[in-house]
Amino acid sequence: MSEQKTTEIGAVNQKIEAINKQIVTLKESLNKTHEDIKKHIENRDQLNEKVKALRQEIGQIKKERDQLNESVKDLKQQRDEVRSQMTPFIEKIKERSLKIGNLKKRSSGNRHELQKAFDALEFKIATTSLDLKEEKRLIDQVKDIEVQLAVYKKMDQHSKKIAEIRNELKVYQEKADALHKELTSNAQKSQELHSKMLAKFEEMKNIRDEATKLHILFLQDRERIKPLHEEIGKCVEQRHKLFEEKHEQYEERKKQFEEKRRQFESAREQSEKQKKAKEQEIKEKIGLQAREKLQRGEKLDWREFQLLAGDESEQEDG
Repeated sequence: MSEQKTTEIGAVNQKIEAINKQIVTLKESLNKTHEDIKKHIENRDQLNEKVKALRQEIGQIKKERDQLNESVKDLKQQRDEVRSQMTPFIEKIKERSLKIGNLKKRSSGNRHELQKAFDALEFKIATTSLDLKEEKRLIDQVKDIEVQLAVYKKMDQHSKKIAEIRNELKVYQEKADALHKELTSNAQKSQELHSKMLAKFEEMKNIRDEATKLHILFLQDRERIKPLHEEIGKCVEQRHKLFEEKHEQYEERKKQFEEKRRQFESAREQSEKQKKAKEQEIKEKIGLQAREKLQRGEKLDWREFQLLAGDESEQEDG
């Protein structure tokens, strides 16, 4: 085989080795891509499960918040109804307070002093012997003081009634306050749940964004698979062509070897024929000489004897 052919085969083997390394690298990249895709899918699905759980949690929080809001609405309505029931009582208190104010404007003198004077006059009239004129004068004073005290009595009556109304109003007020306290508490709880829900929404948004990023990475990696398969396919095709080229080189070498072997066999056969012809020629010459010696009665040597014996044997066989 020529040096050129050996160089060509070596070059093909080097190309096949280089392509094999390239295929290994591409397959490693493909396997890594598949592993990355698997991780992206697992992590994305885990995040989506968290999003699902958070969505359910948010739904439950929203349900509780809405129930509280509905409760606040109902309590507010009840409180307002109670307060509306309080209005007539408040109006009555205002009305009687206004009357007390008007009576105060009509009152004169110190009530305690007036009562003291009233009691003294009544005692004097009852216990002292008076003439008619003096008795009439004292009675007129008593009447005058009595009119003034009547104003205070009316004020007392209004105050007493206001106190009674206030006692009745207190029941409504306590009920309204209790309703207001409950609705305020529920409103605060609703606000806390709303804040908690917004925090969960933010958490869910962040997780969903992270899941979206992983999904994008998954799509990007999946897009890389086809080119890698195509590149591996091209490498395999190139390697197949190189194997065919190598096979052709091998067949060519085999052909050349067979041709040389055939030529060698032909040359060897030719050499054998020539050798046998030469030997036959020598044999015939020696045989002729031996026969001539026998005719002359000369003694034959061992070789000549064997040669003549062999010829006779061949003649008998023939």
